[in-house]
Amino acid sequence: MSERPKFSRRRQYFVKKEYQLKFILKFCLVILAGSIVSTSLLFLFSGGTLTSSFEHSRLVVKNTANAILPAVILTNSITLIIVSLVAIAVVLFISHKIAGPLFHFEKELKDIGQGNLTKTIKLRERDQLTTLAESLNLMTAGLRERVLSVQIELEQLLAVASKQDVPKELMVELNHLQENIRQHFKL
Repeated sequence: MSERPKFSRRRQYFVKKEYQLKFILKFCLVILAGSIVSTSLLFLFSGGTLTSSFEHSRLVVKNTANAILPAVILTNSITLIIVSLVAIAVVLFISHKIAGPLFHFEKELKDIGQGNLTKTIKLRERDQLTTLAESLNLMTAGLRERVLSVQIELEQLLAVASKQDVPKELMVELNHLQENIRQHFKL
């Protein structure tokens, strides 16, 4: 396989902004759901217990769930904010490794779809989907070989036909077919 070119670091982290924002939002919602489940389980398991504490120099006995509610909400809120910020950074980095190649695939596949069979998809070494890029490059190379094979056979057919007494309409059609291949494919 050929050596991969050196790429500069990406400066734009939102390559496919809608995809990446949805990915980050879903990840943060999972963290929020985990926090809610954790808090709910804590209240469920501490609901039947009592806790004593001193408030304004008086001994107070309360249901444990009610006694710890403010502290649990505050600590969960702080933890949720910190973990969400870290998760956003991590998810943005990870999604960028996927969204970048997807953006690159879309761009290159449009050219290939329009007949440019000389295109190869090159990704950064640490990007995801490099095996897909290699498969697409093999597919494009195979298509290029097949179209070249058809073009060579057509040229041979034209050479044989020009030496024989072939109807003019057939020669016009063969030449038209050859021109279509040249116009529609970049080999």
